[in-house]
Amino acid sequence: MTTGKKTYHHGDLKPALIAAGIEVLESEGINRLSLRAIAAKVGVSHTAPKNHFGSLRGLLTAMATEGFRRHAAFMRNGLDDAAGPQARLDAAMQGYVRFAQRHPHLFDLMFSPLHCDHQDPDLRAAGHDSYTVLAGIARGLDWDKADTPGGQKRAEMMLWSLVHGYATLQLAGLFSAGPAGPDSSFGISDIMPGFTYRADEVG
Repeated sequence: MTTGKKTYHHGDLKPALIAAGIEVLESEGINRLSLRAIAAKVGVSHTAPKNHFGSLRGLLTAMATEGFRRHAAFMRNGLDDAAGPQARLDAAMQGYVRFAQRHPHLFDLMFSPLHCDHQDPDLRAAGHDSYTVLAGIARGLDWDKADTPGGQKRAEMMLWSLVHGYATLQLAGLFSAGPAGPDSSFGISDIMPGFTYRADEVG
């Protein structure tokens, strides 16, 4: 039988602190987060989080980094290589929204310049990996700006704006059904334009 605080190898403690931080964030909100509270949850010295992350902002940045990794996994889930491009588009967009619905506090944190350092190289890399999923499904999209200069980048930005705006408005409760308001029964797939793909650019 063991008693007292848990012991961690140096390489194990950092992910344990990140996981504990995400757990507190999702259950209690960002206002209840502190380095001391997270250390207590993991069962280590209150100085341990500061030794690894330097500050609460450093830990929040690491949590957001993990959030983007999970976000990318949600979008990739169901992306069958054998499926057609429109089916892949639908799966990725649904994954984006599903992540926001299941992890609203983490989703907010990931895009918060107030709480995170978006110049952090690990955060930038994880965010880029998430964005790469959207970039992939935007490739070959046939739409009215496809042939304009920077058409691929415009397609990526359009899809991101659409799905992120939908997810953000939904989390804010602005899609509540009502006589004069939007209908919450519509999902992201219901409002997607009828995109088609160029046969010579997909496959």
